[in-house]
Amino acid sequence: MAYAAVAFGEFTAELRPVLHINVKLVAVGTLSILALLNWLGLRSGSRAQELTSLAKVLALIGFVVACFAISTSGSAAASSVPASFPLPRGGLLLAILIAFQPILVTYDGWYGAIYFTEEDEDPVRNLPRSSISGVLACIAVYLLMNVALLHVLPISRLAAAQVPAADAAMSIFGGHGKQVILIISMLSAIGGINAILLMMPRILFSMSRDGLLPRAVASVNRGGTPTTALSFATLAAIALVLSGSFEKLVAISAILFVVVYLSGFCALFVLRVREPNLPRPFKSWGYPWANLGVLFVSLAFFVASVVGDLKDAMFTLALIALSYPAYVLLVKRRRVATSTREPFTVPTE
Repeated sequence: MAYAAVAFGEFTAELRPVLHINVKLVAVGTLSILALLNWLGLRSGSRAQELTSLAKVLALIGFVVACFAISTSGSAAASSVPASFPLPRGGLLLAILIAFQPILVTYDGWYGAIYFTEEDEDPVRNLPRSSISGVLACIAVYLLMNVALLHVLPISRLAAAQVPAADAAMSIFGGHGKQVILIISMLSAIGGINAILLMMPRILFSMSRDGLLPRAVASVNRGGTPTTALSFATLAAIALVLSGSFEKLVAISAILFVVVYLSGFCALFVLRVREPNLPRPFKSWGYPWANLGVLFVSLAFFVASVVGDLKDAMFTLALIALSYPAYVLLVKRRRVATSTREPFTVPTE
């Protein structure tokens, strides 16, 4: 939420330069407004998600169509390919792995449907469908975007561009091209923030119900929103917005994501051994080789992140290390509480 909010603030400042000195204020305001929308209830938050996602996809597809319908610079792009690019420090492999930081952040969220399975009438059927179809849709849109950019811009200009889509849009729409991309980017950022505002309170809600957080965190209003959890998540995101730049927040998030992925991939092997008879209505393809593959790729990405971005990696690992004593205390507290308290009931406001 934090880096998406900062990104939204930066896009807004590019669209309205007078806001350049208030990027973080715009980010905090955006978080607050979307949190209020979700506070009203699940229906308003989910409708906002559906509308922003639809608008973003339609805008991106429209941009791709415009790249091919208006631009005729494909031959120029092909003819201006340079003979070679200088290798960055650390070699090509390290550069590729570091480049996966923004890619990982872009695709992260593919598993988001798991947080809503309790509210789904048929999760056995809908969870794999939503996860797989969501990833395939993203792959299709992103590939189309890349093909469109390669059609419009020469590879040398793509290599030097800070925001390639903006350069492509300016070559198609002229002076208004930058505004087109900024508006699409703002839609994308809002959709990302709102999606996490839907997911994060449900994670904290479940932790509370499992005795890892106070019972009050599981309080739900009449609209179905875990309001205390929503407030906590929003305030934490605002604190992060005020603490760092977009690049730093993305770097920390990417490293944190891959550490969580690694723990999940390892846990899958452990769970298969410890609980062989658990119901598994959906069989993952290629097990165990597919799981081993993503495990090793994630490990390589993690090592590359530590080597290529030592400062942010150490900060993230320190954050995880500091969270461990809190986890141990919470688990111990839960064991004591479980032996003495009555069955859990969800408090309502």
